[in-house]
Amino acid sequence: MDLVEIAPQANPPVCKIIDYGKFVYELQKKEKLQKKKQHVSVLKEIRLHPNTDTHDFEFKVRHAINFIEEGNKVKVSVIFKGRELAYTEIGEELLRKFIERLSDIAKVEQEPKFEGKAMLAILAPQKGKKKK
Repeated sequence: MDLVEIAPQANPPVCKIIDYGKFVYELQKKEKLQKKKQHVSVLKEIRLHPNTDTHDFEFKVRHAINFIEEGNKVKVSVIFKGRELAYTEIGEELLRKFIERLSDIAKVEQEPKFEGKAMLAILAPQKGKKKK
């Protein structure tokens, strides 16, 4: 048996006479259980091009809906190549349309912005709307 300090911040500090090995084992078990219960948010990416057709767009929207319902964040990117860079408003319109389609189950975490040759936005699931 050992004298183990349980709560050193308390006034006066709390100590117990217990088996130290068993105490450490219990702490490890609690930490492992907490790690198991915590949810790690994953960022999934959907890539579009300014000339993406309607069927392909709908297909990508369905994928994004599935990702969001699983509780993952979705990064929607519109990739511009060559002369498409002159028509960035088409890409922005496409992103806005995408965001509007997912507005009932997702909230915009990052507004559409231009980074390099891509315009991107990040969508996160709304609280209380998650289905499993």
